[in-house]
Amino acid sequence: MIMKINKSLPILAICGFMLLLNSSPTFAAKWRENYFPNTELTTHNNTKVNFYSDLLRDKVVLINFIFTRCQNMCPMETARLVALQRKLGDRVGKDIFFYSISIDPEYDTPERLNEYAKQYQIGPGWLFLTGKKDEIDELRTKLGLSIDDLVISDDGQLDHNLSLIIGNEATGRWMKRSPYEDTAVLAAMIGDWLHNWQSPSSQQLASYDQAPKLDEESHGKYLYRTRCATCHSYSDSDEMLGPNLSGVTERRKEAWLRRWLKEPDIMLEEDPVAIAMLKQYNGVRMPNFQLSDTDIDSLMLFMKEQDSQ
Repeated sequence: MIMKINKSLPILAICGFMLLLNSSPTFAAKWRENYFPNTELTTHNNTKVNFYSDLLRDKVVLINFIFTRCQNMCPMETARLVALQRKLGDRVGKDIFFYSISIDPEYDTPERLNEYAKQYQIGPGWLFLTGKKDEIDELRTKLGLSIDDLVISDDGQLDHNLSLIIGNEATGRWMKRSPYEDTAVLAAMIGDWLHNWQSPSSQQLASYDQAPKLDEESHGKYLYRTRCATCHSYSDSDEMLGPNLSGVTERRKEAWLRRWLKEPDIMLEEDPVAIAMLKQYNGVRMPNFQLSDTDIDSLMLFMKEQDSQ
């Protein structure tokens, strides 16, 4: 999915939410009710809420924009945030809140958003929201995630900004981040830094002497960690969004696996095994990561090594 840069974003977006300095009360006040609209939205539970007064005021939040019929990177983006939610644990819904707002509101009804949330086994404290398109476009601009000349393909795919926003509305600290950053780093940013290091986890910092030694990482292991491990594992876990990969190089023919890694979107339209997996795993689609032949060689080698252990 192509990311475009909007050259006419407001100063808040142009700065990229670079509010890394300690926020004074005067500075924080700039980004409160006088800046953020109180747009009415509808949750995936079909409840009416107002953006500023109900979702933002005095809260630490993570906000991104998605659409449920996305077949490219939205599934991976949502899966990464599922991993982040699990990392933060029961704090999500208590002192941290996640909001995913649809950029395709005419299609994404509360019912469709609710089904999407179920597919990804979303926990408490994470709302999927829809509303009026022009008002959602205004929110995207205010949050610095707008794109000019939005392209809609024949199959309903949209170009959109894959960044997310994390912030503490009360202090005025905001940052634009990527959902593909290391989960532990994002968890520390939203769980500790945005809480002024007052959270329980930030009070129990371990010594550097206790840090584990990092092994050298092959290209295949890197690809597995950054592309696959969000949804798959080599151990039994009910929390995984996709199938257990243990023994996968023995269960599947190599030609099938290579094609699956190369063009899962095409196989999901025609291959009976791929279609059956889609149904088995609640409609969660495998993204097309645009892997090169070299990438696929590296992943295949890594998976064979795992299966030989």
